[in-house]
Amino acid sequence: MKSRLLLFVLLFSLFTILPVHAAPPVAKNGTPAATQSPNVPILLYHRFGPTVADGMTIKTSVFEEHLKFLRDNGYKVIPLRKLIDYYQKKGPAPAPKSVVIVEDDAHKSVYSDMLPLAKKYNVPVTVFVYPSAISNAKYAMTWDQLRELKKTGLFDIQSHTFWHPNFKRDKKKMTPVEFEKSVNTQLKKSKERLDKQLGISVDMLAWPFGIYDDYLLKKAAEAGYKATFTIEAHHAGPNDNIMKLPRYLLINADQGKAFAQIVAGAAPKRNIAF
Repeated sequence: MKSRLLLFVLLFSLFTILPVHAAPPVAKNGTPAATQSPNVPILLYHRFGPTVADGMTIKTSVFEEHLKFLRDNGYKVIPLRKLIDYYQKKGPAPAPKSVVIVEDDAHKSVYSDMLPLAKKYNVPVTVFVYPSAISNAKYAMTWDQLRELKKTGLFDIQSHTFWHPNFKRDKKKMTPVEFEKSVNTQLKKSKERLDKQLGISVDMLAWPFGIYDDYLLKKAAEAGYKATFTIEAHHAGPNDNIMKLPRYLLINADQGKAFAQIVAGAAPKRNIAF
């Protein structure tokens, strides 16, 4: 009897002395909340149509196949702003299988082809605009069409500089003073025109041709941009810099298995030189 009592006392002492470790918090999807971090593909489109008119055109039917794939395979298209909020420590990390859709240039097919499908599948889109083309170039949208996109609540409008320059070429042919003036114009005038025409506050920038360097990043920050985007092909993750976030530049060949691999994190094998 004494031996049993002694054993009980020893066991009780062990349980009271040893530290008790609480289980890590678990998110609703079953993943430990502390380990969640963004791993989000940003899918970049340019223009749409019934046929492939050039290297940047994706058939409208292919774009719809992309949206169907995302829906049918449990992916959630989230606003780009939600991802940026995470990097700015204003919100939580996006949930697993989150995807972002963006478009560069505000091509007229965004209004005719992309808008109906965005409504049909209820997906948010961020459009990066260079204002010099709006209501001027035949290939571009009008200000009224951009306002209509904005009213849907699905489209966010952001900057793609003022007239889509090639900064690499400009730097070679301009004097340092001329180049600085040009860069300031591209970054500031775009924001000002978009703010005035659409009544928005622009704080994101997509680099034309994906061209950027430390100097351009510094000038963008000075101009009030809080996030900028490249065309480096990988998922946006916890180690990425908010001022050079990656995007997958999609082409019409990115269909079926190829598209599935991109969304899963496999970079497409292609060379893009400007």
